[in-house]
Amino acid sequence: MDRIILHVDGMSCGHCKAAVEKALKKLVGIRSAEVDIAAKTVTVTYDAGKSGRDDITGAITDAGYEVKD
Repeated sequence: MDRIILHVDGMSCGHCKAAVEKALKKLVGIRSAEVDIAAKTVTVTYDAGKSGRDDITGAITDAGYEVKD
């Protein structure tokens, strides 16, 4: 399993947290997705053979948030 920490703009409440986590957990190969609203980060543990960084950032963007890196 691989792990990535992304900085995400636009998250400010529990709804934002739930929306991002839900979007990521729909992807194949995602083991966990944890949002830290205060730090504006998302920590994702995933199987790189099934999903990659582009899939992860795309899901976050599609949910309406901006990945900063």
